[in-house]
Amino acid sequence: MKDPIVESVVKKYEERSRVGIHKYGTTLQDNSLPLNEWLTHLQEELMDATLYIEKLKQEQSYDITLQGNQNAIR
Repeated sequence: MKDPIVESVVKKYEERSRVGIHKYGTTLQDNSLPLNEWLTHLQEELMDATLYIEKLKQEQSYDITLQGNQNAIR
């Protein structure tokens, strides 16, 4: 039995790999960046992730506030 959620994520990884190979002309395995550059890439990705989280939290807070205001009007 296969987990459809896992299968979906695997497909996304495979597509991301294809895009990266096309864009950079190499695979992750064959990319020989120095350790510090890998760490910088990771840091930048994680910084982006925290920005996405904050945006979604603010949107959720806005939606909850908006719903509360609509309920108060009724």
